[in-house]
Amino acid sequence: MNSTAGLVVEFLLATGIALGASTLLISRLERVGARLGFTEATLGLVAAMAADGPEITSAFTALSQGRHDIGIGVILGANVFNLLVLLGLGALLAGRIQLDRRVVALEGFIACWLAAATVATVTGGTSPRWGLVLALVVFIPYVVASALPPRLRERLPIPRRQRKALTDTLGEEEIELSEAIHPEPGTWRDGLVAAISLAVVITAAVAMESSISRVGMRLRIPDVIVGGVILAAVTTLPNTVAAIYLARRGRGAATLSEAMNSNAINTVVGFLLPAALIGLGTVGAGGIAVAWWYLASAVPVLAIAWLSRGIGRSAAIAGIAGYLTFVVILVQLGT
Repeated sequence: MNSTAGLVVEFLLATGIALGASTLLISRLERVGARLGFTEATLGLVAAMAADGPEITSAFTALSQGRHDIGIGVILGANVFNLLVLLGLGALLAGRIQLDRRVVALEGFIACWLAAATVATVTGGTSPRWGLVLALVVFIPYVVASALPPRLRERLPIPRRQRKALTDTLGEEEIELSEAIHPEPGTWRDGLVAAISLAVVITAAVAMESSISRVGMRLRIPDVIVGGVILAAVTTLPNTVAAIYLARRGRGAATLSEAMNSNAINTVVGFLLPAALIGLGTVGAGGIAVAWWYLASAVPVLAIAWLSRGIGRSAAIAGIAGYLTFVVILVQLGT
């Protein structure tokens, strides 16, 4: 398909295939995880990583081709979308997302730390490799703590007060996740389907990025808009649907965990790791703006969630308005 209309059709077809395969991948990985005895917190991380497959693949493809604004835009734009629109729509449709302050404190600390490491990397304050190291300092302990059974978490060699807070927080998330995610133990067939689905997700996501990039060049759409708005919003749809599902069932901790896990995996696996391996190059004003907006969104959203013990409709509307402002700023920077 060489015409612009044909490329748009190719993009839409690839998007549908990628999102469909991603949904299938999530369900099969959850079954495999249940068979292997993963904790509910780990299942949540696995599901988030599978749902992030399209944006991670699109970002890696763009970065490897030197299209830095697209690569940065799709990952960090998706993170902004998660913070402002995903949580906003969840709260708006549910009426309110009720949250325990301990959950917000844990997820918020990790989110803000990763956002700060991202800004430092994009703006040149630190190299991509050191940015990755800074991110892993908090990401690895969180993954390890999530993977441990509750009885082992209680033996972690950290101060008693922090250990209890961590155990209680992850325990609350797991209770909600177990009520929302309860897969049957899988078989080798589920593993095979997961492997095939992963291959389809990667292939379709590469086609997505390639087709929409060519459309952008033909229509003179700035790379930061292609990545930070179009690809970011489209590839985040699986997480958005899951978050709305959880929010409408009163699973506040699970809803926040869905958004924050997605952002953490995007940041570490989809941005900092590729940047450390293949380099980041020169980042344009649009890419820098997306990175700063990611940090500028994380801090107030999580501060409001902590102070209000949740996210209400007023905060949700403000968040969605903030995202529209973000889009307008990117358009202005790109013109």
